Amino acid sequence: MTGYYDIVLGLIPVALLGITAALTVVGMSVTTAVPLGSLVAMGIIGHAMFVNTPADTADEPRSTQSPINAD
Repeated sequence: MTGYYDIVLGLIPVALLGITAALTVVGMSVTTAVPLGSLVAMGIIGHAMFVNTPADTADEPRSTQSPINAD
């Protein structure tokens, strides 16, 4: 089952490389295309960290069993 964070991890390199390549093909210089692609990748990371936080996905019930110590 693919979750939100699996998709985010896949979109980061796709955004960075894909947008950079697309802007380069359109005619923009590489020194301009790389920062623009990285801004989109940073936006995806920021959304995953601050808007849809990992704490929001903790819908699974936690175990009521106490942890077992190695002692």
